[in-house]
Amino acid sequence: MTWAVYARQSVEKQNSLSIDGQIELCRRTAGSPLAVYEDRGYSGKNTRRPAFQRLLGDVRAGRIEKLFVYRLDRFSRSVADFGRLWETLQANGVEFVSVSENFDTSTPMGRAMLHIIMVFAQLERETTAQRVRDNYYRRAGLGAWPGGPPPYGYAIGRITEGGRTAPALKIVPEQAAAVRRAFEEYARPGATLSSVARRMNEASIPAPRRGAWDGSALSRLLHGPVYVMADREVYLHFTALGAAVTSPAEDFDGVHGLLLVGRRDRAGKRYAPAREQALSVLNSPGIVPAELWLACQRKLGRNAQLKNSGSGAHTWLSGLLKCAACGYSLKVTADGPRRYVHCGGRYSMTGCRAAVRADLDALESAVQDQLQQVLDKCPPASPPASDDTAQRLEELDRRCDRLLDAFSQSGDMSSAALRRALDRLEDQRRAILSAQRRKAARPAPPDRIRFKDLAFEEKKIVARQFLRRIDVGDGCADVYWNI
Repeated sequence: MTWAVYARQSVEKQNSLSIDGQIELCRRTAGSPLAVYEDRGYSGKNTRRPAFQRLLGDVRAGRIEKLFVYRLDRFSRSVADFGRLWETLQANGVEFVSVSENFDTSTPMGRAMLHIIMVFAQLERETTAQRVRDNYYRRAGLGAWPGGPPPYGYAIGRITEGGRTAPALKIVPEQAAAVRRAFEEYARPGATLSSVARRMNEASIPAPRRGAWDGSALSRLLHGPVYVMADREVYLHFTALGAAVTSPAEDFDGVHGLLLVGRRDRAGKRYAPAREQALSVLNSPGIVPAELWLACQRKLGRNAQLKNSGSGAHTWLSGLLKCAACGYSLKVTADGPRRYVHCGGRYSMTGCRAAVRADLDALESAVQDQLQQVLDKCPPASPPASDDTAQRLEELDRRCDRLLDAFSQSGDMSSAALRRALDRLEDQRRAILSAQRRKAARPAPPDRIRFKDLAFEEKKIVARQFLRRIDVGDGCADVYWNI
């Protein structure tokens, strides 16, 4: 390991210390030979300097012990850049010395100065990020595509409005046809995400950013408001959900698509609540008629409420069995009295070919015994806990109020559209009350539960209370509990 000096000068100036002068001052301070890295004619804003990159390579290779520069701006002009560079130096045990600024990270004062610089580096990064976010929301509010890759079915383009050009989405005909087909297929009675994905794959229709369609890719596409030719009923739909609609109602002309900002919680990998989203009308055309798009949203909403996972009829472990190799759900099929499991990843983009061998009868028996041991340790059944029916009914009331407010503030919104939207909410209210009545009619549970005596559907319910998942591999299974 050696000590090194880095020197840089963009242009020769009378009042600027030359590269040779910088190196000489660093040598005097070091008092020992230095390996020299110098860049002539390069700005400090440019991190692609040849000698600079060679220096970083030697740092990462562990060849540098201490680095000298004449002044901090010779090394980096950006405080944020220096913060990132210092992380590289620190990770490789390199001390840093700025000669003219008496800045030496081997001393307490030098380390204190470094902490101050890092604070300003973080401030600069946060300020830059805020400017990017502000610009994103400003462009979105104006109806322009705010940036990022285009949705499936579109390409990035530009349009001229009022003598100025703005970014916009252009329809890609082949992909747009696939989008329309996905919505039409899913809206058919009995169609599911998996069945539509299978038909799309059978028709050799390319999926967005992957080779094959699956339920997740299809769900993301069907939820997309960018595809709807947004009219007044779509406006009422989002108003009832509580979204912050930034475009006036008259902009919902049945032609243009929508941009919903804040649609996804990246950390939780789920859709954010509507009240935390901002909606604007794009300057780009939609692809799917409003009536078809709304029909698919209602169907997706019913699916979310039904919690369809684990609806299989061949085992009460349906929805809990996962492939130990790829994590996809295992499919159970029956041939007379014999039952088989295979990985659902075979039909997804993963193309899993793991050998899943499990005696399903033996697996159910082993899990049943463990569940019974847990149930025996549970206290006697207490009165059923209150459900969320009241909360869901209150949310429907709020959505009705928002619809009425939107209708009163819009002079040209038809009463027929309002009535249809209110009727849909009333249908949801009746469904919630009906489910509550069915639940109230159920007999009280016994003090102790004997798992083997439960009905098939009851076993499913109990299993999901206590089990998170079961990873099945070649002749083995790992059980993960919720307790």
